[in-house]
Formats: sequence, structure tokens, C-alpha cells
Amino acid sequence: MTGLHSHRYYTSATMSPGYLGNYAPLLIHILAAMALAGVLLSLSALVGPHRPSREKAQAYECGMRPTGDARHPFDVKFYLVAILFILFDVEAIFFYPWAYVYRNLPRLFGFYEMLLYIGILLVGYIYLLKKGALDWNK
Repeated sequence: MTGLHSHRYYTSATMSPGYLGNYAPLLIHILAAMALAGVLLSLSALVGPHRPSREKAQAYECGMRPTGDARHPFDVKFYLVAILFILFDVEAIFFYPWAYVYRNLPRLFGFYEMLLYIGILLVGYIYLLKKGALDWNK
């Protein structure tokens, strides 16, 4: 039975004895990463600062003296633009799988499908512009 309708279930009896040996490089990689993380944390504790001072505890801002309070509230528009950027960025990621399978799609179906998707994104973008979400001069 080969083809689309063949059902094959693997049990422990059908697996080769060296099956788990295929995961040895992954296990070695994980152990090496854990060992490296432990060594780096230990070294930073040994070599790190032992005499804290007010000067060392200050935030470093490109060699300039910090001005103002670090807890100054930001305008909500900064967060809105960040969320919108992430939203449109994630939606743009869907272009890659579409481009990958475009040759296998029926001729005009794939093209119209992506036009519909871009149209939906464009309607959302126009809605944001009409609401003034991207207008900084308000």
C-alpha cells in the first residue's frame, strides 16, 4: 500500500535500536549551551563590579549626563505606532509563503487571492489614516 491512502504507524518495535542516537548531536548542543551559559555567569560574578557606587549605578546614555526622570510617561501615540508597525509587519510576512507557492497555484487564482489580501490591508491602512492614528500634529 503506497500512495496517499497508506497508513503507517511507528511503534517501538519497528524503530531501529540507534533511533535515539540520532538525537545525540542535539543533546550535545544543549549541554554545551548550558555549560557555556554557566561559565559566563560564573565569570561575570567573579570579574564583575565589587564596589558599587552612585556613579556606576547611573544609566549610561552615550557619555552624556542623564537629564530628567527616566519614568517620564510617553505619549500613547508611540505605543500605537509600535503596535501598528508590528501588525503590518506580521501581515507582510504572509507574502513569503504566497510567493513560494505561487507557481503551484492555478494561474489567476493566486494573483487575485493576493490582490484581495492587499486590498484588505489597504482598507485597514486607510481606516487608520481616516481615524488620525498616524497624524502627529493633533
